[in-house]
Amino acid sequence: MSDTGKTDFPDEKRPSGRFFRVLLRTFHIICFSVFFGGIWFGVPQAELMPWLRWSVLTGLGLMVLELRKGFDWFLQLAGGLTLVKLALLFLVPVFPDYNRFLLLLAVSLSSIGSHMPARPRHFNYIKLKTTFE
Repeated sequence: MSDTGKTDFPDEKRPSGRFFRVLLRTFHIICFSVFFGGIWFGVPQAELMPWLRWSVLTGLGLMVLELRKGFDWFLQLAGGLTLVKLALLFLVPVFPDYNRFLLLLAVSLSSIGSHMPARPRHFNYIKLKTTFE
C-alpha cells in the first residue's frame, strides 16, 4: 500500500483481477437475465428467488470491487447510475403492476452505464468534472 492510501498494484493491472471481475459481471448478467425473463413471462415467484438472490450477491460483489478503488465511485456517474438502478429495483415489489417497465428501465440504465466512454462514466456530478485520468 502506498502513502496515498491506494494499492500499489490495482486489480485492473492484475490479470487474475480482471478475469475475476469479468467472470463476476458475466454471472451477474446471466442471473439477472433469468430473473427478468421470469418476471416478464410470469414464472412463479418461488422459482425466481434463487436467481434474484444470486443477482443481488453478484451485484454487491461488483460494488465491492468498485469501492475498493475508492468511495468517490458513488459520486461518479457510474456509481450514481447504479444507485438509481437499485432504487428502481426496490420499487418493483412496491409497484408490481409496473415491474416490467421498472426492470426494463434498470437494464437500460445498466447497459448505458456500462458502455459509455470512460470520461462521462467517471464524471463526478458533485465537482462537475471527470475523474478519468
